[in-house]
Amino acid sequence: MLKLSLKQGQYVNIGDDIRVVYVGGSGNHARLLIDAPRELNIARSTTEENPARKRETYYAEPGISREAQQEIKRILWNERMKAEAKKDAESLKDKFNS
Repeated sequence: MLKLSLKQGQYVNIGDDIRVVYVGGSGNHARLLIDAPRELNIARSTTEENPARKRETYYAEPGISREAQQEIKRILWNERMKAEAKKDAESLKDKFNS
C-alpha cells in the first residue's frame, strides 16, 4: 500500500490511463477527481457488507480529438501573441509620450 500527501491540484497517475486529482478537502474529508476509461468501474468503498448495493460509478468524459487539441493550441497561441503585441504597443506608446 502506498501512502501519499498531495497538495490541491496535484495528481497521481495509475498506469497510462487513470489519473486521480486531489481538489481539496477539510477535516476528515477529501475531494478527488478520478479520470479513467469508461469501461473501468469505480466504486466508493464504505462499510457496506454488499458493495454492489452501494455502487456509485464514474465515467470519464470522452477524450477530444487530436485535431481539436491542435485547434485549441492554435487559438491559445494566437491569443498570447495578441496580448504580447498589445503590451509592446503600449510600451512603445509610453516610451514616445515620455
